[in-house]
Amino acid sequence: MTRTKQELSLQELMILKSELKSAEKSTALSYLMLLGGHLGIHRFYLKRPGTGAAQLALFLVATIFYFVMAIASETSNETLVILSVILFVLPAIALFIWIVVDLFLLPGMIRSYNERIEQDILQEIDRHRHMEQLMGRDRQDEQ
Repeated sequence: MTRTKQELSLQELMILKSELKSAEKSTALSYLMLLGGHLGIHRFYLKRPGTGAAQLALFLVATIFYFVMAIASETSNETLVILSVILFVLPAIALFIWIVVDLFLLPGMIRSYNERIEQDILQEIDRHRHMEQLMGRDRQDEQ
């Protein structure tokens, strides 16, 4: 059973605050990383590598077809130009919409991450408390 913050001793509360300070994610830093959102940096920062990689992949696909479009426009191959424009615009629009949505999702993602970290620390404190109780029982049994 994991304890709540209200059930912690002063020492355990200080440990929780100390651990949280070093582990929790910053809202300001997350929004700053969103400026590089087309690379998915903010999602990697929040330990969401799958969606971060998807954003990075969309960016790379759009970039590749941007260069293909630029090269194709120098040739007289209209089909290649149209195809490269479509293959550039689709991932670019999808990525743009995703980043705009992330503007609104980011506070919830940060809160969720920080709550998960807090619960992990509380569980660790609880395990430590349980071990201390067991050690105390063992010492009493020895006496």
